[in-house]
Amino acid sequence: MAEENGRDRWDPGVQSYASMGYYAPDYRPSDTDVLAVFRVTPQPGVDPIEAAAAVAGESSTATWTVVWTDRLTAHSRYQAKCYRIDEVPGRPGEYFAYIAYDLDLFEEGSITNLTSSVIGNVFGFKPLLALRLEDMRIPVAYVKTFQGPPHGTVMEREYLNKYGRPLLGATIKPKLGLSARNYGRVVYEACRGGLDFTKDDENINSQPFMRWRDRYLFAMEGVNRAMAETGEIKGHYLNVTAASMEDMYERAEFARELGSVVIMMDLTVGYTAMQSMSHWARRNGVLLHLHRAGHSTFTRQKTHGVSFRVLAKWCRLIGVDHLHAGTVVGKLEGDPATTRGFYDTLRENHIPVNPANGIFFDQDWASLPGVMPVASGGIHAGQMHQLLDLFGDDVILQFGGGTIGHPLGIAAGAEANRVALEAVVKARNEGRDLLREGPDVLRQAATLSRPLDLALSTWGDVTFDYTSTDAPDAVPTATR
Repeated sequence: MAEENGRDRWDPGVQSYASMGYYAPDYRPSDTDVLAVFRVTPQPGVDPIEAAAAVAGESSTATWTVVWTDRLTAHSRYQAKCYRIDEVPGRPGEYFAYIAYDLDLFEEGSITNLTSSVIGNVFGFKPLLALRLEDMRIPVAYVKTFQGPPHGTVMEREYLNKYGRPLLGATIKPKLGLSARNYGRVVYEACRGGLDFTKDDENINSQPFMRWRDRYLFAMEGVNRAMAETGEIKGHYLNVTAASMEDMYERAEFARELGSVVIMMDLTVGYTAMQSMSHWARRNGVLLHLHRAGHSTFTRQKTHGVSFRVLAKWCRLIGVDHLHAGTVVGKLEGDPATTRGFYDTLRENHIPVNPANGIFFDQDWASLPGVMPVASGGIHAGQMHQLLDLFGDDVILQFGGGTIGHPLGIAAGAEANRVALEAVVKARNEGRDLLREGPDVLRQAATLSRPLDLALSTWGDVTFDYTSTDAPDAVPTATR
């Protein structure tokens, strides 16, 4: 460091990042700073302070050598500052590095710029063995530059006229290979059986066996027939994901012309495309569903990548109405405490620090509308009491195989899910203990519902019990 080796901050050549001001333990973040916490794993022999300072430097203004053009800027303002470093409990060699960024480093209302800045380069830095962005605090001053969800949870319920319970959905199975007419038959059967939504999956776009326009026509025919028969508003998530924005807009416009209440896109379209579709959805009064396709390639590993809680914050700013956020009890990765943190991040207006749920910062959304989390992947009617206890009412519960795999057919599978949901909601409203009494509630309801009885017989014992790869690193402390 400059103080130790006698060199001045402006001496030419290579200096440590810490000595150039990127480590500032006395710095006190301002209310307008963007804050981030990284899990830093230095290479053997690399000082953790220098590694953390390098993350701050390389994600803001620094390069590998001193540059005289820093003198042409208010460099101390524009350089990010690592102001705190903590050892990760129980994981030697890993450190939580807290970094503050001045708000002026970011373009207003652009997640693309935010991500290009904070994660754009530094993850390939050689002195780091691994690096993970664990959480961010988005200041209100920056939150207010984004429109957020086109509609949000309150307006969605008003669109659908559905209150006091979770919404029910199903992803069409098999994902690939059905003809357009057979696809529409599945939509119709599931919606008339009691579901609120059916859904395209992430990889159904416009393949040779079923072009997108044909799918839209038959799917919306199924939706409209089911609405006529049930008297309820229904929807099908028509996936508008495509190779270009022009194609996405064309598909979205056709879905709107057909009267669809909702469209869908995949995370893989990228942040700019997602934000563009969000603006379109707000202008056109159409709900926007986001499938987090591909997220686990960078969110699942504990030491390297980006936590899903950060992605959830970016998506709320970008503006989506729905986002897949985990099930805990299903087939996909999801620690209970971590997943609760995801749901809080998407739904609540103010989220306090909660290390037990992986929340590192207070987050004030300043009335930005909430996102409806989607629980999807390997869930079935026998878990309904657990799902309601975990997630409450503002969630979409999607039973794909748990609807379409029912022994009596698709409509019966949908009916089983609807009966299970309404029985458990009734029990909850009566003050019963869902976790303790839920199985009995479901069995009692099954005496009056053949479809639910068969669903419990078929899947009642199915569980997916594996150790989570992404649990919070928090040590409980004694309290009085």
